[in-house]
Amino acid sequence: MTPAARVAAAIAVLDQIIAGEPAERALISWARANRYAGSGDRAAVRDRVFDALRRRDEYAHLGHALSGRGLMIGALRAAAEDLEAIFSGAAYAPPALTEAERAAPAPLPDDGPARWNLPAPLIAAFRASLGDQADRAMAALSQRADVHLRVNTRKGGREKAQAALAAEEIETRPHNSVETALIVTKNARKVQNAQAYLQGLVELQDAASQAAILRLPLSDGMRVLDYCAGGGGKSLAMGARARLDIAAHDAAPARMADLPARAARAGLKIRQIGPADVARSGPYDLVLIDAPCSGSGTWRRTPDAKWRFEDKDLQALVRVQSEILPKAARLVTAGGVLAYATCSVLQGENDDQIAAFCAAHPQWQQTDRMQLLPGPDWDGFYLYVLRHQA
Repeated sequence: MTPAARVAAAIAVLDQIIAGEPAERALISWARANRYAGSGDRAAVRDRVFDALRRRDEYAHLGHALSGRGLMIGALRAAAEDLEAIFSGAAYAPPALTEAERAAPAPLPDDGPARWNLPAPLIAAFRASLGDQADRAMAALSQRADVHLRVNTRKGGREKAQAALAAEEIETRPHNSVETALIVTKNARKVQNAQAYLQGLVELQDAASQAAILRLPLSDGMRVLDYCAGGGGKSLAMGARARLDIAAHDAAPARMADLPARAARAGLKIRQIGPADVARSGPYDLVLIDAPCSGSGTWRRTPDAKWRFEDKDLQALVRVQSEILPKAARLVTAGGVLAYATCSVLQGENDDQIAAFCAAHPQWQQTDRMQLLPGPDWDGFYLYVLRHQA
């Protein structure tokens, strides 16, 4: 595909997303309908689409329209690319620019959705939650995130992992703040077919999640429950830190379908516990709740989510979180640890949630708190650690 044809494809996909189709589904539908497109073409179209969603309102302002075409005009204009060469009207290229589209846009406003690429209610929520750090966090969500890897220290250190990846032309550098993390600097798309990945030496995991696991008070012999395990990434990270008896539970067990294979690759055994059995599976020395949340700290990775998120969604999540906390707490042994985590930066899902739980359950006392904001080093993440006062 030519560069112009890739832009035309991105326009079509973006129009579907703006009409309400989830981004991943729209991209898959386009790829299936255009099987001539090679892997490089699919990656290029995906990059165009996700960049436009991260900076949607900014690009709509620069391109004079909230449409696939307007977003691509805005994106090319922001990157100082040759608009006339792409919008040429040639075969497989988008139609030529109109005079209105050629007009220079007004300067970007200093505030509001076109400046921060978030709906106005979410701008207010970020500022209420983060104060003077909100603008930095919002700006980060408009940028593409790095790919991070977690080194499985059961199988080797960072130097071994870097060497193994480099043998397959995947370049990395050590993360400055997280001792288990590598940042991929070249050929990130090759990682999942690399031997270092297939043999369990590395796993895909953001440095913020790794930092949270490194703060948990884990030691050999502990019984541990990953209460909202999902794909099990945090179960694997905990298992790499100490020799644990690990169980994983999720309200939707299908989310854990890949966990047995991932655990085998990592050299771990992780028991899966279904919803019907979890209440009688304890007690545990540590229960980790990686709670369902808005994902607001990770929206640069799933940028269409921020445009669909509404206050009713937040209220529903807060209710679910408040129900999970006491259920999981009952599974912790006397004197044990309850860890609550989200990949959200919103106060209602984090400190407010913990404050309400502790007010109702004074036997739990804080031992640690971590909040990381999205930025060049990691995604947004929140961790609160409580110990039961026996």
